[in-house]
Amino acid sequence: MILDLFKLDGKVAVVTGASTGLGQGMACGLAEAGADLVGVDCVEAPATAAQVEQLGRRFHGIVCDLRSTEPVERIVREAVTTFGRLDILVNNAGIIRREDALTFTEQDWDDVMAINAKTTFFLCQAAARQFVKQGSGGKIVNIASMLSFQGGIRVPSYTASKSAVMGITRLLANEWAKHGINVNAIAPGYMATNNTAPLRADPVRSADILARIPAGRWGLPEDLKGPVVFLASEASTYLNGYTVAVDGGWLAR
Repeated sequence: MILDLFKLDGKVAVVTGASTGLGQGMACGLAEAGADLVGVDCVEAPATAAQVEQLGRRFHGIVCDLRSTEPVERIVREAVTTFGRLDILVNNAGIIRREDALTFTEQDWDDVMAINAKTTFFLCQAAARQFVKQGSGGKIVNIASMLSFQGGIRVPSYTASKSAVMGITRLLANEWAKHGINVNAIAPGYMATNNTAPLRADPVRSADILARIPAGRWGLPEDLKGPVVFLASEASTYLNGYTVAVDGGWLAR
């Protein structure tokens, strides 16, 4: 039956940035589909843990700073030590810095690129090595952005990093498909998260954004549950290197 292909029973997923927002929504979606979760963030994630466990799944939290690649090997090692294997990686953790390009600082460039692009790549690498070792393939879902497709304004390092995420996703899909590893991405539209709080608080900017979204609303974390389960499941076995826009129709305008 086709619905059986979407089941994640017995699978183990690592989700970064899992304490709140989109990461929390995707972690809970994967748990609803049957996966056990390793939630990674720079803070504890008790709310996510509680929701996952209420769904009858197991949760293991890891607190670390992903602006450095130092925790990468530990994340994969703890996932395997705790749950015996690793099947799914969702690279969701990311930050944004807003400032005019004329006055943007090197520190704001480096911080954003480090977590959004550099650590994303090396987590993909570490997960893929584990997938190859297990010999059973695996699923990687990177979180891109509308700014993987567009330039945006006042977020130069964020635009650069999310463009890099889409490119890395394509490259890794090319290299790793032969190992049974699917690498794809989700590009969320304008979502109601901490990152967009300044935009939503600006009545003029918020109205301009909503006027362009055919769905007429900001996206919610639960809007990513279906897409992430699809990309993490056997239902997407022949999907490689693609970035799925979940944007309420933004790019269609």
